[in-house]
Amino acid sequence: MTLTYQYATATVWIDDLSDSVDPHAYDLCERHGQRFVTPSGWRLEDRRHRFRVVLPSQLAG
Repeated sequence: MTLTYQYATATVWIDDLSDSVDPHAYDLCERHGQRFVTPSGWRLEDRRHRFRVVLPSQLAG
């Protein structure tokens, strides 16, 4: 999963793991993503898709 945030609106977004590189985004493993807690007064928006489609070309090997 990928975490981004915006100070101006005190908002944190959790998205599916991003394929692009963004210096303002932080990739989290599942374990740490599940344990993440927003700072007091901040809002969390979980925008992850419930199901993810994996194409054969995305599989290793």
